[in-house]
Amino acid sequence: MTEQEYNKCVEKHANNVYRFVLKNIKDEDKASDIVQDAYEKMWIQRSGIDAEKSKSYLFTTAYHVLVDYVRKDKRTVSIEETKIMEPYHDSGYSDLSEILNKALERLPEKQKMVIMLRDYEGYSYEEIGEITSLSESQVKVYIYRARLFLKNYLCKQELVI
Repeated sequence: MTEQEYNKCVEKHANNVYRFVLKNIKDEDKASDIVQDAYEKMWIQRSGIDAEKSKSYLFTTAYHVLVDYVRKDKRTVSIEETKIMEPYHDSGYSDLSEILNKALERLPEKQKMVIMLRDYEGYSYEEIGEITSLSESQVKVYIYRARLFLKNYLCKQELVI
C-alpha cells in the first residue's frame, strides 16, 4: 500500500470506523484514541497490506484494538462506579433508538460486535469472520443469538407501554 492509497483509505473509511468504535464504547475521546491506534498500526504495516483489502484490515485492526481496550478497562474500576447508586425511577421511553441502544448494551461483547458489523456496517458473514477471527458459522450463530435476544427484549410489554 502506498502513502496515497493509505490516505485514500483514511479519507474513505474514517467515519465508519469511528462510528463502529463509538457505538461500542460510548466515549468520544476513547473512540478517537482507538481509531487513531488502528490507523497507526495500519501505517506501520502499510507495506504488507493490499490496497484492495485495506478496509477489511482497518476494521480488523480497530476491532482488535477495541477488544484490548475493553479487556483492559474491565480490570479497572472508575470513581463513578464506586458511588452509591441513586434510587431507580423508570419514566418510560419515548425514543425507539434509545430502547434499541439499551438493548444492544445488554448483549455480550462478541454478539454486539458481530451484530453491529452486520446490521450497522453491512459486512458479509465472511468479512465479519475475517475481522473478528471467527468462523463463518460462529458469526451466524452469534448474530442469530443476538437477534433473538433483541427480539425478546424489544417485545417486552413494559417497554411498549
